[in-house]
Amino acid sequence: MPLTEELQGPLPKTGATQIERRSPAVTPPPAGGNPRKRNYRAWIILAVLAVGVGCYLATHRPADQGAAGRPTGGPVPITPGVVAMKDVPIYLTGIGTVQAFNTVTVHSRVDGQLNKVAVTEGQDVKEGDVLAIIDPAPFQTALDQAKGKQGEDAAQLANAKLDLTRDTDMLAKKVISSQQYDTQKALVDQLEATVVADVGAVASAQVQLDYSTMRSPLSGRVGIRQIDQGNIIHAADTNGLVVITQLQPISVLFTLPEQNLRLIHQQSLDGAGMQVLAVDRDDNSVLDVGTVGVVNNQIDPTTGTIQIKANFPNAKYQLWPGQFVNARLLLTTRKNGVTVPAQVVQNGPDGAFAYVIEADNTVQVRPVKVAQVDNNVALIDSGLKPGEKVVVDGQYKLQPGSKVVVPAASPGAGGDGSGGHHHHAGAAGSPSS
Repeated sequence: MPLTEELQGPLPKTGATQIERRSPAVTPPPAGGNPRKRNYRAWIILAVLAVGVGCYLATHRPADQGAAGRPTGGPVPITPGVVAMKDVPIYLTGIGTVQAFNTVTVHSRVDGQLNKVAVTEGQDVKEGDVLAIIDPAPFQTALDQAKGKQGEDAAQLANAKLDLTRDTDMLAKKVISSQQYDTQKALVDQLEATVVADVGAVASAQVQLDYSTMRSPLSGRVGIRQIDQGNIIHAADTNGLVVITQLQPISVLFTLPEQNLRLIHQQSLDGAGMQVLAVDRDDNSVLDVGTVGVVNNQIDPTTGTIQIKANFPNAKYQLWPGQFVNARLLLTTRKNGVTVPAQVVQNGPDGAFAYVIEADNTVQVRPVKVAQVDNNVALIDSGLKPGEKVVVDGQYKLQPGSKVVVPAASPGAGGDGSGGHHHHAGAAGSPSS
């Protein structure tokens, strides 16, 4: 009904003295309510929840935790150490490859049937030892023929010399002409040349016979055999009989950055004689100790490195051709160097640092400069003084000013460190505790 008609129509009869009017017809809001009101309610709910969570965390935070989440309620148990002084060797380290001192592929120098292989694979041989024998019969026959020819020509030469002696007397007596004498003398000269050639042929046949016995050209170890007994072997074969490598001594070829060349020259003009350690790839154990043989005469322009060859006695055969090792060149020894266990040095955003224990058993952060870390000992250039106490283990619980305590069952650690890990020249950090 229209609103005007509703107002103009007769009022309903009622016993009440107050007249009630109907409200105008209003279009109901869409299902779900007003979106703005709904978002407003959601924000109110989230705010209430946030306040509640904050109050809960504030009332339930452990009493022994500081604002940084580190323990501040009592002393922190740590393992202490003492800054020490000792002589420290300074090393330059590079990755090297072990090479045989000499390597020879043994080829046959004559053709023939391989009658016998006189060595076994992996056998150590000396220079001149028999390796194999090729059928010598053809070469012995050729030698006998050459000797026979030499004997025949030698006999003819002897007879021609006798005739020349007679002709000389007869020429003096003018019994024969000079032409006849000259002819005889030429014959003697010809036969002498023939005999000389025969001597060469005999020597050549003897060499071929000697070549039928294959001998080791050096002392070393025999590799895997490439040709089996009974096969026909040729001097032109691509594969040899065996490969012999000299393992004692042995060499390691390694590289260092070119900027290290000046340091090497400060110790030795040509680098020869400087001590080198061959260390396994795990950097745990020294395989052998040798000396620099040669520093290459040029720097590789593509890599900016210098090649160095060191020689090792390899008495225990711990170095093997093709093996990768860490070569550590002893540059010098720093006398009375300041040292701490490698675990003392920590790495932070501003560089290396250490926790120093003060007299009141609190710790302070001290920036340090590390020269090298080797054999679990850090050589300190600056930042620490001999005799100072430092934290070796337990740093992750500490912050500047923290109180520390040494557990009764935990002995102090000295500056020598322990363990066998090697970190080399230029390392500025160590594993975190």
